[in-house]
Amino acid sequence: MGIGASIFLIALGAIFAFAVQADLGWLNLGVVGWVLMLAGVVSLLTTLYFWNRGRRTVVATPVRQNRVVADRVVPVQGEPVVQEYREVRRPGRTV
Repeated sequence: MGIGASIFLIALGAIFAFAVQADLGWLNLGVVGWVLMLAGVVSLLTTLYFWNRGRRTVVATPVRQNRVVADRVVPVQGEPVVQEYREVRRPGRTV
């Protein structure tokens, strides 16, 4: 069941519980309304739980390797020296 159907059940249950004043004798519409509202809330919470569970992403980072640079690069006179540095850390892990 989705979010729309859950909200529909909550609204329909509220109408039965608070707005309808019919006496059917064998069926209490107030209780039916409360049951529908409870079913709608449970369905809404279940839907939101599974939506959030499916949105977790797993990021795989490459293993960091030590590099030894044998040749040093000498920049051309007057050119700015630009060095790119990027570090990727795994959550909850310190180096």
